[in-house]
Amino acid sequence: MEELKVENEERYVFRNNRRLRTGHTTGTCAAAASKAATIMLLSQKSLESIEIITPNGVQLNLPVEDAIIALDHSSCAIRKDGGDDIDVTHGVLIYSTVMLSNEEGVRIDGGEGVGRVTRKGLDQPPGNAAINTVPRKMINESVLEACHSFGYMGGVSVTISVPDGEEIAEKTFNSRLGIVGGISIIGTSGIVEPMSDAALIDTIRTEMQMRLASGHDYILAVPGNYGEKYAREYPGLSKEYAIRCSNFIGETIDMAVELGVKGLLLFGDLGKLIKVAGGIMNTHSRNADCRMEILSANSILAGVDADTARCIMNCISTDEALDILASIDAKDKVISILLDRMEYYIDRRAAGRLELGIAVFSNRYGLLGITNGVRDIIPKINEAAGQ
Repeated sequence: MEELKVENEERYVFRNNRRLRTGHTTGTCAAAASKAATIMLLSQKSLESIEIITPNGVQLNLPVEDAIIALDHSSCAIRKDGGDDIDVTHGVLIYSTVMLSNEEGVRIDGGEGVGRVTRKGLDQPPGNAAINTVPRKMINESVLEACHSFGYMGGVSVTISVPDGEEIAEKTFNSRLGIVGGISIIGTSGIVEPMSDAALIDTIRTEMQMRLASGHDYILAVPGNYGEKYAREYPGLSKEYAIRCSNFIGETIDMAVELGVKGLLLFGDLGKLIKVAGGIMNTHSRNADCRMEILSANSILAGVDADTARCIMNCISTDEALDILASIDAKDKVISILLDRMEYYIDRRAAGRLELGIAVFSNRYGLLGITNGVRDIIPKINEAAGQ
């Protein structure tokens, strides 16, 4: 994370010359609420705020809301703050209910609105509440800290709940990941980083782990909606969902190799994947464009004359450039060269450890071309899907 600056209790990072306010994760909220509820139960006194230190060392002082204190339990809520990275959980109240227990240690579970894991390959095993490892550690440490400050050495039962969680979860990937009934309590640093690439990459990793745990050694990956649409319409390919790798082509390849994926099938729009033909592994426009440079250079390799290449350089979209190539009957040859370059760079990134298949499309022309590996990998994807 870029250097964190504090102004009037607000924390900011500077990214791409913009000042962006950070927030705190659902995991931080759950831990802070648990600490506050434990203190209130043991002291029988209410709190207006609670201090907590996040895993990356940031100290927060968070307002305590909706506190209830009884002799045998206490509960309160901390409001999720997404900073300038607003998502569907921004502003949601994360509750913790704490009870003393005869069992040793801190027992953590999810209540209303916290998802339940139903599939292998996620952070928690099937049957567990979708409260990830780092938030569980934060909750455990925060509760123990509060207990020790009062000299209490017994057990504690903690239940995390999110009253609107089930409804909110419908707007997330949870059902797709095999998490039902609510949202996940997540976060590794405890701080929400605005425009966080790390959060997206973590989602890709989670989906890939889930697929592997379900017996899928061959992965279908798409950058976004277009790629998924093309994959669903491709004849003979299982209609099971694809992993959305967004702009993170390189990271997706790295994770596939690291996790032991045998083969990767990549479907996408030429306007996105053409960058891979130039060795660009993060396809976001802020990192690189070069679409027309790559197209014109490879058109020259296909035998296109210099004047036509100059016209391609002046195009504003890949479809416009394809129109020019189609008019001189060079489109298919250029696409073939581009696919070879994409395969070369992906194979180099994977160090030859993945079977590869690439299919590129465009809205105007539909399927533009595939590499030989597509036909080899599709039956293996279908076999894992039971087709």
